[in-house]
Amino acid sequence: MLPLEGILVVALEQAVAAPFATRQLADLGARVIKIERPGTGDFARKYDETVHGQSSHFIWLNRNKESITLDIKDPKDREVLDALIAKADVFVQNLAPGAVDRLGLTTHERLIVANISGYGPDGPYQDKKAYDLLVQCEAGVVSLTGTPGEPAKAGIPVADIAAGMYAYSGVLSALYERERTGKGTTFDVAMLDALGEWAGFPYYFAKYGGTEPPRAGAKHAAISPYGPYRTADGTVFIGVQNDREWRALCESVLGRADLATDARFATNTARVAHDDELTALLEQALAGRSSAEVEHRLDTAGIANARMRTMAEFAAHPQLEARRRWADVGTPGGEVTALLPPVDVHGRLPRLDPVPDLGEHSAAIRAELGLPEDR
Repeated sequence: MLPLEGILVVALEQAVAAPFATRQLADLGARVIKIERPGTGDFARKYDETVHGQSSHFIWLNRNKESITLDIKDPKDREVLDALIAKADVFVQNLAPGAVDRLGLTTHERLIVANISGYGPDGPYQDKKAYDLLVQCEAGVVSLTGTPGEPAKAGIPVADIAAGMYAYSGVLSALYERERTGKGTTFDVAMLDALGEWAGFPYYFAKYGGTEPPRAGAKHAAISPYGPYRTADGTVFIGVQNDREWRALCESVLGRADLATDARFATNTARVAHDDELTALLEQALAGRSSAEVEHRLDTAGIANARMRTMAEFAAHPQLEARRRWADVGTPGGEVTALLPPVDVHGRLPRLDPVPDLGEHSAAIRAELGLPEDR
């Protein structure tokens, strides 16, 4: 039995943030009923057609769920929604600002309600539309990402994911609180707040350091050496976190023990200030060695390192293969290979039910509620 078996989650959701949260709950055993628009469904279904003719976003976010189509403005369909919420333990929604308030939903004492929005339920931005890129801009993340010459957004929807993760943890904490009090609760998660929390270090760096963190490409604005360094046949990424590791790098990998005590590089702050000089010296020392040799030396010295992989190379990652972290999941277009849930509940098989087709469970759910089928 998985931890959340017996918990019913009703989700008025679309795009990424709320579906990401509810998929985590579903992976842990919760029954998630996803409410979609008749005809079109969650608009993330149409973002692309790369996965057996289906959207990569939708396949990623919607396994282990049931889909029912409802026009929530129609009185008959609204009756179905009300009946579902009356049975639900958790209600999650990320509709447009004010949409759920206009519905006037009736809740019950034990219900946990998670509202996900772009900017929160009040304030001058409360009615402003919010998508991932736009929130990345408002939270300052785009100003931090990219190269000195050009800002960039993060390569994955970090604002959506951040909000989804806080909604997920919020539901878990609310379920725990309900076990003690017998009562549900309502909470709000704003994408701006969530991503702002993730940007905590650059916020403090800028507010109290007096300068914005520089855009450093694949390097780090406040740690050195930390990033890509050229070898004889490619590039190795190195991460040094403290002065002890810096000394080990100089002595055991670079063969330059003198650099460890050089005043320009003796502390992390000094190394960041002289990063260009340090990079040139590191690459000079690594120029005669292959990437494989450098990685071996780094591992032996206990220095963190990595190679930059493409997504295709990630899919064939030897660590994931050795730990059997892939499994097949059904979709309306055919099976896909999915990464198993990060929360590995020992001794219990993960739940890997198929991604639902639009409205696939409508008739069954209506019958369960004792309500008539779609007209």
